Amino acid sequence: MRGLKDKLVVVTGGGGGIGSATCLRFAQEGARVVVADISTDAAQAVVDQITASGGAAFAMIADLTDHAATGAAVERVQAELGPIDILVNNAGWDLFVPFLKQDPDFWTKIIDINLRSVLNITQPVLASMVARGNGGRIVSVGSDAGRVGSSGESVYAACKAGIIAFMKTLAREHARDQITFNTVCPGVTETAMLDAFLEAAGDTEKLRGAFARAVPMGRLGRPDDLPGAILFLASDDAAFITGQVISVSGGLTMHG
Repeated sequence: MRGLKDKLVVVTGGGGGIGSATCLRFAQEGARVVVADISTDAAQAVVDQITASGGAAFAMIADLTDHAATGAAVERVQAELGPIDILVNNAGWDLFVPFLKQDPDFWTKIIDINLRSVLNITQPVLASMVARGNGGRIVSVGSDAGRVGSSGESVYAACKAGIIAFMKTLAREHARDQITFNTVCPGVTETAMLDAFLEAAGDTEKLRGAFARAVPMGRLGRPDDLPGAILFLASDDAAFITGQVISVSGGLTMHG
């Protein structure tokens, strides 16, 4: 895709399923990839995989729920590697818990990981993009749960809906800065987070089968299904696309 070679890209949750697949695809396109994750081991594993193939990759270890720590990590990355051209907000976490069985501590954890972390890293990266005056790309990974709801994921769905609205608002606020903001919404995707979600819900295989049957294309998503849409929206081919939401869900949701 046009315009990705040599760009500095930060992918949050870069050590996980969708995150690592996205990091690898950016590296294949010649981008310099910053693998941002709270787990040193997970981030370094992706960095090692990219560098072993001749790509350029770097680990950024930070707790993105911590505003000060996130800002310091962004500052350190830009001091050492240069300005961030592309930010992919991918980090997230969820667990199957019906709303009436949740408590405020659970709400705080879900909101901090899935929404506050996006605010914490987007703010310093966006401020730098605006100051430089040569545009930029921010792509957030939402969820179809945020578009249509999902049983057992009430607060998670609320966070993902919030990300969609947040990205649309920034798209309006910074259109004249030539910075684009778009959201990619996975459907049910085979990741470690899904495994934990299904285990908490109980009757794992039955529920997995039900999810697959609900998808018109007849299977659950895979991490490798997501990078194509993410990289497209981060590329020069999508320079005139902003404030948009695209589902990558095998047709599970279809929005006009």
